[in-house]
Amino acid sequence: MNVAATPHVLRVDLTDGEIERDPIPERWLAEYVGGKGLGARYLYDRLAPGTDPLGPDNYLLFMLGPLSGLLPGEPQFAAITRSPLTGTFLDSYSGGEFASSLVGALDGALGVAVTGQTDEPLVLEIEDGQATLSPADDLWGRDVVDTCEALDGSVACVGPAGENRVRYATIASDGGDHHAGRGGAGAVMGAKGLKAVVACGELPDPSPDVAALQETYERRYRETDVGRWHAASATLETVDFADEVGVLSTHGWQEGSFDGAEDIGIDAVRAAAVDREAGADSDIPGGFRVSTSSGESVPRGATPMSLGAGLGIDDFDAVAALGQVCDRLGVDVISAGNAVAWSVRAGEDGVVDLDSALGPSLGSSLQFGDEAAARELIEAIAVRKDGLPDALADGVDAAAKRLGGADLVPTIKSMELPAYDPRGSPTMALAYATSDRGACHRRSLPAETEVFEGDSWDDTDRVRLVIREQTITAVLWSLIADDFAGAVLENDLGAEWLSAVDTPAPTDPSELLRVGERTWTLTRLFNAREGFDAEDETLPVLFEQPLAGGPAAGQTIDTGWFDGLRRRYYAARGWNADGIPTRGLLDRLDLGDVVDDDTPVARDSVARCSD
Repeated sequence: MNVAATPHVLRVDLTDGEIERDPIPERWLAEYVGGKGLGARYLYDRLAPGTDPLGPDNYLLFMLGPLSGLLPGEPQFAAITRSPLTGTFLDSYSGGEFASSLVGALDGALGVAVTGQTDEPLVLEIEDGQATLSPADDLWGRDVVDTCEALDGSVACVGPAGENRVRYATIASDGGDHHAGRGGAGAVMGAKGLKAVVACGELPDPSPDVAALQETYERRYRETDVGRWHAASATLETVDFADEVGVLSTHGWQEGSFDGAEDIGIDAVRAAAVDREAGADSDIPGGFRVSTSSGESVPRGATPMSLGAGLGIDDFDAVAALGQVCDRLGVDVISAGNAVAWSVRAGEDGVVDLDSALGPSLGSSLQFGDEAAARELIEAIAVRKDGLPDALADGVDAAAKRLGGADLVPTIKSMELPAYDPRGSPTMALAYATSDRGACHRRSLPAETEVFEGDSWDDTDRVRLVIREQTITAVLWSLIADDFAGAVLENDLGAEWLSAVDTPAPTDPSELLRVGERTWTLTRLFNAREGFDAEDETLPVLFEQPLAGGPAAGQTIDTGWFDGLRRRYYAARGWNADGIPTRGLLDRLDLGDVVDDDTPVARDSVARCSD
């Protein structure tokens, strides 16, 4: 993809139907590369502070990177917007056929920027670098699978959850096999009246130099520990890992281990699988494809963790079926699982009368272990049925503010936590709290090493690890590397690849590391402009309660210790005690002329930390 020759995105205004090429300054390509970095720069520049995430002025970006379609693993795209769930900067990623077709369809453009709002639902089709809009006709109201089957080409779309502005709705693609999942990008798309994006294109043939790199790096990836793990188990082994080390959120965050983990873990998945995404014999086979009563699906690790252990459901077929319900409705499985768990606990604790809130039939059956009741509640959330489902459609945090029960299920920046319980891996608490889009385990996942090596760590080690992982991830997501195959790029951060294509992006690893730090700082500035600071990065009080069951039983997180750890993190980042970047940091990262007058910037006095 020759981004230097065509530095633009396609800007689509749904209000007036205008489609035009929006030039991207070459400096942006050099300083932010693509994907997350470039999307953050674009969104910060174009979005006024206080923009309603579900209003016409919000932007929804479908972004690519300079190596899209070239790197090992699945091609990816980034969905970037202001989150309707958290109000923060949001970047969500999805791979597969749609991402691959989008690269070819954009024909060198860097992405699509959708703004405005339409009264009549539309479909956006992209081919040969051009975009056209057409009526969605009877697609509105259909689920993800039916929508994808009704359209020719590779499709990304919203289901009923997105149409009804559920604040954790996904953008689904490839018949629901892939989702830009967390934070509600699907709600933004649905609020705009955009039912689907259709991409018609094929990946261009790589140059001989790039083809040689592809062969070399695919071999390297297959030989890495990550590559071997992914080929054998993909993300579905995470339930076994989390259970074994005692960080698996179970029965609504009450326990750290699940008696039924074996029944929903990797062995159960292998027994149920009918194939792998790319075929069992593929060099990089992808996820496991399983059959459910409503069709085949590809569950990821979050499915058995959040919808299985989190809800006390120990039958893999039932868990897979519940995941398929979420996939077809276009709803994030992590947030959905937490919403159901909160409801069960709220009923048990007397916060909510479930019979009154849901009707006696569902209310009396909603309990941990009941897949049918969980399914019915998720379906009610997706269509915003009056009462409790409508409250839950705005997220657990919003429902708790309306009804009580704020201490039952944890959130950070109003985003429900993934199922890695930080009471068994306290460095995860720092990763969750400082994540730019709300609680997220993909920007940094110290639990993978802390449970084995953490006894020898001090707080400096914890801070250093989280910062390193967040910064490297920001680089790789600016390239939009596959989450797992991207591990083979960590030595030089893709410098060798960037040297082989025509792009203004830096080809020195140290400069690419600066791209990651610059990007992370810019998303921090975006959030600060929206009013976020250290007060939004405190821990839920739930984690002061002892964890029950499993290897981490009895463990808590001391909030005083955590506050000191967070201040140490701020100091290492070059932020002040309120978590606001300093002027000196901005000058060092060439951000001094980027920030506007609405963005708070600290004087050169970073956070003070004590041992």
